[in-house]
Amino acid sequence: MRKLMNAFFVAAGLLFTANIANAQQKLAHLNSALIIEAMPEFKTGQTALETLSKTKSAEIDKMISEYQTKYQAAQAKEKTISEANKEVVGKELQAAGADLQDLQKRIEDAKAKAQQELEQKNTEVFNPIKAKAAAAINAVSKEKGYAYVFDTANPALVYFDGGEDITTLIKTKLGISATAAAPSVAPKKK
Repeated sequence: MRKLMNAFFVAAGLLFTANIANAQQKLAHLNSALIIEAMPEFKTGQTALETLSKTKSAEIDKMISEYQTKYQAAQAKEKTISEANKEVVGKELQAAGADLQDLQKRIEDAKAKAQQELEQKNTEVFNPIKAKAAAAINAVSKEKGYAYVFDTANPALVYFDGGEDITTLIKTKLGISATAAAPSVAPKKK
């Protein structure tokens, strides 16, 4: 009987110790995508990127239109070749071909440059936004005493059970209303 009582107290002590250890490790989760998308800076940055993209697309479309016009003119000129003007028209077609190749290269260069500019603008606009959100996440996590905070926007996290969702606390810290950008899809629990 005494051994049974000792085993009971040891088990109770281990259970109590495990509960204390668990109580010290507070867990929470958030959705960083919802936080970032709700920030006013995000909307401004997205608008700036869309404007830049449209501007670059319009420039490239104009060059493509010029290419098509010159190509059609060259095709029309090719139909006018006769024995009498073969040499003159041939030289004009060679010049037109060289001009078309040059224009095609400029179009390809413009596309590559536009892509680089968009990537650079994306980094320039969104890195400070991500840093601001990360600072707010760190501040709220420290204020609330969380040992671990999981991001449900991360596709590697496929399961969470319990914990406190601090997405609204982060939004509040950033001065964003709690109702802004409601979750589009809730993470699945397995």
